[in-house]
Amino acid sequence: MIMSRIEAPRDDVTGNLLDRLRTGLPADAVLADPDVTASYANDMASFCAAGAPSVVVLPRTVEQVQHVMRTATELRVPVVPQGARTGLSGGANATDGCIVLSLTKMDRILEINPVDRIAVVEPGVINATLSRAVAEHGLSYPPDPSSWEMCTIGGNIGTASGGLCCVKYGVTAEYVLGLDVVLADGRLMSTGRRTAKGVAGYDLTRLFVGSEGSLGIVVRAILALKPQPPRQLVLAAEFASASAACDAVCRIMAGGHVPSLLELMDRTTVKAVNDLAHMGLPESTEALLLAAFDTADPAADLAAVGALCEAAGATQVVPADDEAESELLLQARRLSLTALEAVKGTTMIDDVCVPRSRLGEMLEGVERIAEKYGLTIGVCAHAGDGNTHPTVCFDAQDPDESRRARESFDEIMALGLELGGTITGEHGVGVLKREWLAREIGPVGVEMQRAVKKAFDPLGILNPGKLF
Repeated sequence: MIMSRIEAPRDDVTGNLLDRLRTGLPADAVLADPDVTASYANDMASFCAAGAPSVVVLPRTVEQVQHVMRTATELRVPVVPQGARTGLSGGANATDGCIVLSLTKMDRILEINPVDRIAVVEPGVINATLSRAVAEHGLSYPPDPSSWEMCTIGGNIGTASGGLCCVKYGVTAEYVLGLDVVLADGRLMSTGRRTAKGVAGYDLTRLFVGSEGSLGIVVRAILALKPQPPRQLVLAAEFASASAACDAVCRIMAGGHVPSLLELMDRTTVKAVNDLAHMGLPESTEALLLAAFDTADPAADLAAVGALCEAAGATQVVPADDEAESELLLQARRLSLTALEAVKGTTMIDDVCVPRSRLGEMLEGVERIAEKYGLTIGVCAHAGDGNTHPTVCFDAQDPDESRRARESFDEIMALGLELGGTITGEHGVGVLKREWLAREIGPVGVEMQRAVKKAFDPLGILNPGKLF
């Protein structure tokens, strides 16, 4: 990446901004070439507008982040925080004239403490990197988004992300004990604790988790760790209908079982994975349910769950014999979104979470919506959480198909709310779901959330245009 004062366009505002930023940042941390800054304009979401940033900065220290925010406050310039830009809601999209604050260079694991079972990390640490590092100490960091090989801890905190293992181990918010946050005016605030317990004052730590960079810039996180669990074994169950698979999910959860993973792939998703990777999944099935256990005796747990699947109407139940076979089944699930993208070239990935008891109604409703709009919509789901990912496949070069894709996406969110669910279980609101957030939380909820935003960011410079 090349930054040049000559190549970068300079008007009075931009020139003053660049000069001020350079006084507290290394030369290679300030990128102003338009061809370079344009590459930081957006995340991976469809149908989300992105502006042209004035500059991209890549700080390496807390002090450098503070300098950026002080400069932005003094000059009244908006700041858009970014991690790896793997988000799916436009939450990291630039606005015109903004400073893009990329935190990817702040990527140090500062501490791993096996006694206190915590890790202290900078926001640019890759999720998978942290997971592998703590595993060397016999520990685990459970939150595992599908993009875990690319996404950053800071991004995970910003969107309160989830993953495949949430049914047993919970989401990111449950593992963030404390934060160091640079506020809009450049002040540094610490929240939370290093201890296992603590209830002093309002829980500001939890407030920042899921705030999508709209309240402050996370520059350090204290994360809870768990003992490394035994290797899990996976079971695959085929069903003649999605409703039967969802019935099995209800039976498993009502029976008191605690799977480490409970995932569902519908017929469309299974076919897409086979077309992409030739994995030999059973395309005759209407729904494929994957259940995993990482207990002391996973085979016994799988047998019990297999019996429940058969009682719900499973046409075939196949428990994996070993870790390698289990990993093959999980790889199929991890390929779901990539495979669905290959169907038409573009996807809109919904993120509607409903009560587990309404999961069958959700999948049936999505099928009706797909038929109504004449579109391919595949569903993969964290079924144990009720968190569905209906994925609309469409040709972005076809205006009519793009319109139908957007309308179907909105109908899916409306369906989720009708079933007592939420518009986002783990991807965040960003730009894509601003209107729907207002519908979900209501006018009083919007008013109070805007009041919180104003308390932390009175000038409105932090990630403007996101959430509401």
